[in-house]
Amino acid sequence: MRRPQGPRSRLPVTAVLCVAATAAVAGCGGGGGGSSVRTTPATPHTASFTGTPPSALASAASSAVGSARASASAAASSASARASEFEASVSAETARSAAAAQKELKNVTGGGNARSEVAMKGLPTSQTGGVRAVVLTITNKTNQKASYAVQVDFKNPDGQVVETRYVGAENLEPGHSDQPIVFSRSPAEPRLTAVLAKAQRY
Repeated sequence: MRRPQGPRSRLPVTAVLCVAATAAVAGCGGGGGGSSVRTTPATPHTASFTGTPPSALASAASSAVGSARASASAAASSASARASEFEASVSAETARSAAAAQKELKNVTGGGNARSEVAMKGLPTSQTGGVRAVVLTITNKTNQKASYAVQVDFKNPDGQVVETRYVGAENLEPGHSDQPIVFSRSPAEPRLTAVLAKAQRY
């Protein structure tokens, strides 16, 4: 004789599967073929994280900072080297004439007799490796050969002379020009202004 089955023994198979798989299945249909949808965990909101990063990340960050500092130091050294090379290449050509100019101007009073024959123009520091430099254009406006001695003063914002440089041009033919360069060895700050102090034709 068969015993009558209780209500629990008649549960559909699909119902049992739904209970067992609720973590991976969004819904179950009865009878004739429902569809399943797999869920994807939401991306965590990292802005709300707190605490100290793992040691591996901390080491990587420290390494990156150290590398950046090393690169900056190397760049500064390179700029300084370029500045020295630029100044040395020009100074080698003008040292003797600068000494002669300083000697010639020693006894000159006032601005000299050739200020109108000298023009000045500052060079961009990007071209000089950060060195403050001024190019002079000395033009012989007379009808005979002449030499020139020039004094350039560098003044601070208060108008005080903080540095003096000398440069010369020798044996210029009438109508010809020479373009020597003068340098300031003072720090970049405060900014200095180059002023034509004396220009003597001899």
